[in-house]
Amino acid sequence: MSDFSAEDKKLLTLARATRARIGAAEGAAVRDTDGRTYAAATVDLPSLQLTAVQCCVAMAVAAGSAGIDAVVVLGASGALADTDRAVLGDFAGSDGVVAHLGDPRGTIAATVTV
Repeated sequence: MSDFSAEDKKLLTLARATRARIGAAEGAAVRDTDGRTYAAATVDLPSLQLTAVQCCVAMAVAAGSAGIDAVVVLGASGALADTDRAVLGDFAGSDGVVAHLGDPRGTIAATVTV
């Protein structure tokens, strides 16, 4: 994590706090192409299921964002789900999306570009 920028550390903190606050399976935080941040946890209701990444992207779209530059995803799998990869690809900034993937405690295991 020492090579994380201050902005990426902020995303890590937001993702970890959001997931922990409600004990969700996953927490995520994104930075849009304007530098705004959005954080969310998994939604698992009988009538609505969204990953934390899908929630973050939905908030960014609803706020008028033009794209996503970076995301931190924290969950037990430590991987980027295919559905999350797809939504990030649909709404990527011009250079793609840097995705930092980690466990629920916030230990980053991998960084990929989508």
